[in-house]
Amino acid sequence: MATSNLYLDCRAVGKGQPAPLKISINKRGRTALIPLDVRILPSQWDKRARKIIDHPNKRYLNAYITKRKLEIEAILLSMYDDACTRMTAQQIKEYVCAKLKLNGAVEQSDLFAERFLQFANSKSASTKRVYLYTYSRLQAYLGKKLQTLQFEDITTEWLTEFENFLAKTATKNTRNIHLRNMRSVFNEAIDNGVTTFYPFRRFPIRPVATAKRSLSILQLAMLFNADCELPEYLDIFKLVFYLIGINVIDLYNLNDITSEGRIEYHRAKTKRFYSIRVEPEALQIINRYQGKKRLLNISERCSNHRNYIHRINEALQHIGPYTKHGRGGKRNYKPLFPNLTTYWARHTWATIAAELDIPKETIAAALGHSIGNPTTSIYIDFNIKKIDEANRKVIDCVNAAQLVLWITDYIEKVTSAFTANATNH
Repeated sequence: MATSNLYLDCRAVGKGQPAPLKISINKRGRTALIPLDVRILPSQWDKRARKIIDHPNKRYLNAYITKRKLEIEAILLSMYDDACTRMTAQQIKEYVCAKLKLNGAVEQSDLFAERFLQFANSKSASTKRVYLYTYSRLQAYLGKKLQTLQFEDITTEWLTEFENFLAKTATKNTRNIHLRNMRSVFNEAIDNGVTTFYPFRRFPIRPVATAKRSLSILQLAMLFNADCELPEYLDIFKLVFYLIGINVIDLYNLNDITSEGRIEYHRAKTKRFYSIRVEPEALQIINRYQGKKRLLNISERCSNHRNYIHRINEALQHIGPYTKHGRGGKRNYKPLFPNLTTYWARHTWATIAAELDIPKETIAAALGHSIGNPTTSIYIDFNIKKIDEANRKVIDCVNAAQLVLWITDYIEKVTSAFTANATNH
């Protein structure tokens, strides 16, 4: 059976400002609010007695809200007698408002669409774009109904139907992104007292394994030793790896190296602070592409980092042997790693570190991931020496693999030359 209570809604009200008085309809852990068109200061509301105090019109207002509450309770009792037990709190609210000819309007700030856009606008530009894409899919699904959608309307059944709609055009991973974005808005709304309703408790978002995006130690050594038509792009991939998988946009925006020989920055995506020791291998590449205004000259030669990333990835995916055909000498590439992108450097660093038995906590800290509880993460963040040692260990391992490949290749060339010479004689 549904119950009702008087509720002073202070969630979206500034300090010292009057708040709307409402009647909450509660059923099975879900709540819907009916506004009473009464606003009072928090100091004028007695929570325990559920009545207005210290207000010039307190007698009239108390009589009014008591009358409304009794009317609503009478309707709830009649609904129980009529066995209307399958209705949700929101449906009961709409029924009550229709019976009493109340407005029943929900404040704009409590609507899902409004909270979603507020949440999206609080994010960085790149993250905001992802949330707005989710918003566009919600618009495609609901149309104008999205503007009146309430948190309590989004049940597990609703989520299932929305996911089925998304499945017509999106992959499972893309669907998961949209659902996680919605879940984040719910979490923010709960934290700010907008709702207590949470449909994701019974609607798990299961991750899908992505395709492999890492190279083995020998594959990486092969890549590093490969001849490349555009060596700059391979150098940048190496630099990303030597700097523990730094994102190209962050590499693009670096200004200098500290007096302690480190690069320090806040990651564009997460705003998390990073401090990475610049190893000799990385410094050699940095000196090769030294910039005037920033650490690297790539930002001076290419004003759009997205275009630069596209060019890097395109070049990486062409590294490998090729043959020429026709008069124009059209090249037919046989790439070593046809799906290679700069992001593989980050995955590869983590994979090699794990193979070297570097603790997961150190790998997580190096990549900027939290592991365990927040306190543990703080301790790991401060122990930069462990991250420095891990990076040096990973680079040494790759250097050794490069040397092995170089020696093997050299022996093969010498053997081939010796065999050819012996055959000629």
